[in-house]
Amino acid sequence: MEKRRYSPELTKVTAMLLLLSFGFHPIIVQCQESGTNMTSHLSTQTPSPSRPPHLNTELKRILLSIVLGVLTGLTGAIICACVVRCLVCYMNRTPILKGPVIFSPKISPKTLQSALASENQLLVSNSNGKYYRTVLDNGLTVAVKRLEPFESGSQERQSKSAKRRIQQELGRLASLRHRNLMSLRAYVRESDRFSLVYDYLPTGSLEDAMNRVRENQLQLGWEVRLRIAVGVVKGLRYLHFECVPQILHYNLKPTNVMLDAEFEPRLADCGLAKLMPNLDKATSGYRAPECFQNCRYTDKGDIFSFGMILGVLLTRRDPTDPFFGEAASGGSLGRWLLHLQQAGEAREALDKSILGEEGEEDEILMAVRIAVVCLSDLPADRPSSDELVLMLSQLHSF
Repeated sequence: MEKRRYSPELTKVTAMLLLLSFGFHPIIVQCQESGTNMTSHLSTQTPSPSRPPHLNTELKRILLSIVLGVLTGLTGAIICACVVRCLVCYMNRTPILKGPVIFSPKISPKTLQSALASENQLLVSNSNGKYYRTVLDNGLTVAVKRLEPFESGSQERQSKSAKRRIQQELGRLASLRHRNLMSLRAYVRESDRFSLVYDYLPTGSLEDAMNRVRENQLQLGWEVRLRIAVGVVKGLRYLHFECVPQILHYNLKPTNVMLDAEFEPRLADCGLAKLMPNLDKATSGYRAPECFQNCRYTDKGDIFSFGMILGVLLTRRDPTDPFFGEAASGGSLGRWLLHLQQAGEAREALDKSILGEEGEEDEILMAVRIAVVCLSDLPADRPSSDELVLMLSQLHSF
């Protein structure tokens, strides 16, 4: 029997007829319509991309964590750097030394300690300290200045800081080398004081020399006095212009100007008055007026003190003399000299023992003018130490 073959199209038509006969027509039509609507909806409306709210919150948390982490790391790094720096500064700080610190090969620590422990000749005792004459075992004669600037008790920590600062400055002062400066040969730090060791100068200080002049026990001519003035100002020029950083004396007066056998001056106690608060500074007769008005001290303060020293050399009068408290004298050595100079009577203020030849008298009167300029109330009107060396050297050949 021959089998019938149906084409595919016929088969599809037959299947559709069967479905229609069983009542599936509405479902098919509905499916077709819904498919058509969905397709048209997808084709006509494309949804815009939007970030869910929980993703924004997570992103903010991540950024905040990163910022806090960076800040924490930077803070920790800064704290660590500060700690390391403090440790380095603590390890590198100058230790507080005990016993002798020697700067001269001629002095040994044991010899110096032995000499300080024995009885020494007291030379001067005042508010600046005590000066002793000491002979070491090797025959070297030195001058020892003992200071007691420190207090105990509640200021112990402050005293340690002051002692360390003083040690650093003393080491710096010991490195200074100039013919018109006293050389610091050694120092000894004890529990509550420092002992400074200098070369011994048998002539003593300018104050000692001028006292002998006032008592007619010593004759100092104009040439010697001018040499002393030039030496003092050369020492100041070295401190003000050749030392880096600049060193100010702070306490320049005749007791701190030592004289050698040839009356060549040497400045002592350079800068110590700044370091030691209990050390007596220059008396009111030698201190610049701005030091009392605003407590400011510059190199022009040293120039004012030098002007007083030059006035003492010219007149042999002590600035603390009661004579200068009288209204007729103007109240000070500087005002007295200024008054006499303006009146053309500067010669009346001079020490008569230095008046000699006519040429020297002209030099002396010019020196009076220089002293008056140095004693000006305004620091800007005073010359510098460099200018003073030239001005004084022109008065006489050195």
